[in-house]
Amino acid sequence: MNMDILVAYDVSTESSAGRRRLRAVANICLAFGQRAQKSVFECAVNETQFELLKAKLIAAISEQEDNLRIYRLAQPKETYVWTYGRQHVLNVQDPIIF
Repeated sequence: MNMDILVAYDVSTESSAGRRRLRAVANICLAFGQRAQKSVFECAVNETQFELLKAKLIAAISEQEDNLRIYRLAQPKETYVWTYGRQHVLNVQDPIIF
């Protein structure tokens, strides 16, 4: 059974290593979901994918310089998520095409 999660991060980009971490975190998130905002991703994952996503993200960040937050969204997500302003429709169930 899939769960909807929200991944938000703030990676320090003051150094070239930080910029590399930022790209790495974004690429990891893109492999599991869709970008909702610049540093926010919505993902639909099963328990195994969730554990893999968490492990990859934790390995990619610097715990001294960066911040990573992962939220599990209540189901059904559409009942508990409100968006305002310029928005685009995200369907994390759709296939990801590169």
